Amino acid sequence: MELVVPPLGESITEAVIASWLKQVGEAVVSGEIVLTLETDKVTVEIPAPNAGALTEQRVAAGDTVRVGQVLGTIDASRAGATVAKPQPAPAPAPTGPSPAQARSAAPATPPATRTTPVASAPQVAAVAAAPGGNGQGARLDREALLRLTPSQRAHAREAGSLPATTAAAPAPSGPDVEARLASVDPRDEIVPMSPLRKRVAERLVQAQHESASLTTFNEVDMSAVLALRAKYKDTFEKAHGVKLGFLSFFAKACVHAARLFPGLNAEVIGGNIVYKRHYDFGIAVSTPKGLVVPVLRDVDVRSFAGIEKGIAELADKARTGKLGLPDLSGGTFSITNGGIYGSMMSTPLLNYPQTGILGMHNIVKRAVVGADDKIEVRPMMYVALSYDHRVVDGREAVSFLVAVKDRLEAPERMLVEV
Repeated sequence: MELVVPPLGESITEAVIASWLKQVGEAVVSGEIVLTLETDKVTVEIPAPNAGALTEQRVAAGDTVRVGQVLGTIDASRAGATVAKPQPAPAPAPTGPSPAQARSAAPATPPATRTTPVASAPQVAAVAAAPGGNGQGARLDREALLRLTPSQRAHAREAGSLPATTAAAPAPSGPDVEARLASVDPRDEIVPMSPLRKRVAERLVQAQHESASLTTFNEVDMSAVLALRAKYKDTFEKAHGVKLGFLSFFAKACVHAARLFPGLNAEVIGGNIVYKRHYDFGIAVSTPKGLVVPVLRDVDVRSFAGIEKGIAELADKARTGKLGLPDLSGGTFSITNGGIYGSMMSTPLLNYPQTGILGMHNIVKRAVVGADDKIEVRPMMYVALSYDHRVVDGREAVSFLVAVKDRLEAPERMLVEV
């Protein structure tokens, strides 16, 4: 039975092998985790589809793999083999290396032929090993291998050696980059991008290339929301077991605005616009591995307490690494809050393929002109809306943001849905 890369969610076609938890020859039981993958969003565990023994690793830790690619093989005929307290095998005759030694030792020359287009773990080691064959050289060259693009890495495996430029340069890019790196001040530190960071960069560039992104700004007087929170925060927390935050107000306001201007809750597929009639909002959450955007389902039918509980659950799962692929797929609109880090203004990037994202910022007391032209000190927040101009015109985008502003400055409107 083959281990295969499963679907990884919207717009994700590649992952990186994080680690093999089982090695060739070891027994596994059905459902036991054999290896883990990492994408720019989530860590994915690959379980054994059946009991048996792992007989093949076609890729090594650090390799980039694609959805549907075969990673290894489990021999079901060896089901029932036990992993606990294995019996020591008799000392092997000096006729060749053991399977474990064969996996860890890199041959001096690559195999003459290959039966599969994807290299197995020993073959990857052969590509990564330095001519001297010592462990340190293999480790350093394997790191050089990981700095290659997926296509370069595949070519290296087929050729059985690293590209000549890679051995001499810390990055696989063109001569201009190599020259610039060579001229870096020796006091500075050069650290290659991790595969995951590269993938994040690719997705951000994809959003810029495949959408016509623009941003419009406005400011919100947060006096009414702050007063409402101050009045009911203790009662709310006692009744629902969760704090009343700002995000529930913004999420509710965005639902009302999206009903008025549905282009912000949409997606482009080919020459078609898909207007979403459900409201599943991505909520940006910071984690030790970076920013992720889990999806809060059915925001339109949730109460304020339901939204706050849902956000708290997603944030906890994100920070403890328990987010699954369903938690990250199917969002129709996104909200990000840079204000918690002190940001006064920013331009949020679209969470492709969505057509809208709202950026919240910090609340600052500023002098504003109030009623009767009086200057008053009010708690103000700048808000930003990035949108896909292929679907949404400037008038609609500005009107959407004004609709959000109006409902935040008079939150009772959201209770009576006007």
